Amino acid sequence: MMSTATSTGSSTPAVTTPADLRPVLLCVGGHDPSGGAGIQADAEAARAVGVHACSVISCLTDQDTCGVVRLWPQGPQSIEDQCRRVLTDSRVGALKIGLLGSLRVVRVLCALTTEQPRLPVILDPVLASGAGQQVADAALVDQLRNNLLERCTLVTPNLPEARLLSGFREPDDCARQLLQSGCPWVLITGTHAPGDAVINRLYGRDDSRREWAWPRLDGSYHGSGCTLASAVAARIVRGLDLEDAVAEAQSYTWQSLNRALRTGHCQLTPNRLFALDGPLDGPEVPP
Repeated sequence: MMSTATSTGSSTPAVTTPADLRPVLLCVGGHDPSGGAGIQADAEAARAVGVHACSVISCLTDQDTCGVVRLWPQGPQSIEDQCRRVLTDSRVGALKIGLLGSLRVVRVLCALTTEQPRLPVILDPVLASGAGQQVADAALVDQLRNNLLERCTLVTPNLPEARLLSGFREPDDCARQLLQSGCPWVLITGTHAPGDAVINRLYGRDDSRREWAWPRLDGSYHGSGCTLASAVAARIVRGLDLEDAVAEAQSYTWQSLNRALRTGHCQLTPNRLFALDGPLDGPEVPP
């Protein structure tokens, strides 16, 4: 068996300072056994840009590429303890929040983020599965809207989620309401809207607005929202400003969907580590 001792013969770890530590992404979200969404999506999207992901499982799920059958929310004390452990030991460059599963977990994250006011927080408000099953009740949505949003740097809802969180229908109106909730940036994705192009819109509290049009790909994808939010968060860890991180993350996500894998009978799985596969026969980026 190999020894873990240092070259001096001591097993005491070397003293490090925060500046010596590589920044990491802390992800709090659900576990998807199919590997399409959730924590695995977070870790793959982060690693694709060279960022190490630390993970805390908020909710176990019984799901596959066809949808969610059941949720098993994890205990809030366990989630809090794990988050605190990582925040104490590691240099966390951003926190990405996905599926939560219970009201009590929202309260834990509100407390933790209040204690870390300079930590960038990216919220992917997972309110339904990719196949449309609801995974958040009215009380949880209310907590997100009234308490967690104001503690986030960016929220990344698709249009149905933006409508549910804001109470409005049009993207501009949804964004205005979400910005008023206290979150300084809102990215509303347009995958659920009709049309040949997917229109994603980024709104800032300073009244800024940017829009991107992406060619709509055939098929349905399991974990595209997780992929995008985690890709943004990982780029913030790498030091990009938010607008550049959002722009780069969209291109990366489009490519991961364009190279998606058929791993089950229903939705396609984003190929987040497509760089390992070599060149693609066809367009690498949208025209």
